[in-house]
Amino acid sequence: MDLSSIKTYVGRDWELVQERIGNVLRSDIDLLNVTNGTVLSHSGKQLRPLLSILVARACSGGVINDTSVRYAAASELLHNATLLHDDVADDSDKRRGVPTIRSLMGPSVSVLVGDYWLVKAMELVFGDPVADTAVIRLFSKTLGDLAEGEMLQLQKAQSCDTDENDYLKIIYSKTASLFEAACVSGAASVGASEQMRDAAGKYAVALGLAFQIKDDMLDYAGTDTAGKPLGVDVLERKITLPLLGALAAVSQQESEHVRGLVREIDGRPDVRDVIVDFVRENGGMEYAARRLGEYVDEAVAALAAFPDSREKDCLIDLAYFTAQRIM
Repeated sequence: MDLSSIKTYVGRDWELVQERIGNVLRSDIDLLNVTNGTVLSHSGKQLRPLLSILVARACSGGVINDTSVRYAAASELLHNATLLHDDVADDSDKRRGVPTIRSLMGPSVSVLVGDYWLVKAMELVFGDPVADTAVIRLFSKTLGDLAEGEMLQLQKAQSCDTDENDYLKIIYSKTASLFEAACVSGAASVGASEQMRDAAGKYAVALGLAFQIKDDMLDYAGTDTAGKPLGVDVLERKITLPLLGALAAVSQQESEHVRGLVREIDGRPDVRDVIVDFVRENGGMEYAARRLGEYVDEAVAALAAFPDSREKDCLIDLAYFTAQRIM
């Protein structure tokens, strides 16, 4: 089952999430509406709200409520807010293969629109008359995680001494933490037991880590299907899992030499191809693929706590989709 068919299966519940996102973003400022429309027209997979709705339905026997819709919509708004901010931090001209708001309208607009989406996300969470205080704390924690992850990534891009623990902390903070908020809030919205909320969190964290590992593998895959040029991460001095796997396979001396190339890449962009070849020739992609598979298996195992249902099957399918996607 692919993403499109899962969204079709979710049906009216999915439409309610889309309607809520559109309604909460509506403004009496024309420029803001046009800019929001540009972002929405290239909204990507919308995986986080889909996961949130599926978890809510899996925990409740297929029935969701307005709180479920609110939390799902909030996860998508928060995700896009971070992307608008990241595009400024990374000087990104394209995302998902199309020009970014930063490149079209400037960094100030991208930051302001990102702030607007962030506020609207929190409005959905905090403005719910039956908001779960644990969910409020979870979304608040996620905001802190996102900021800390970005700062740690920037710090490590300066020092180029990232190890695997650093890497996992960065991708938990920047990616998996929002998967966790989406899934746990979905379970909470329908009054799921602590056991099921815990299972939802374990599934989400493992899935989020797998999702980011796959994204980082695509950066070395030699294809433009990911909507970004080959090797863009290393050009930004980001040492991700494929490179870490290759570094672990060579001598300390060679590892330090390659890290030195990463440090110098600002003045020597031609070094990118050398590093990409190094990753491919020293098992970096294979190492990352093994770790990816471990996290996918961990995500699927966590769902054992859920009762059998088509929603559970969809969540399992999405875990395997993460490992197999090409963009």
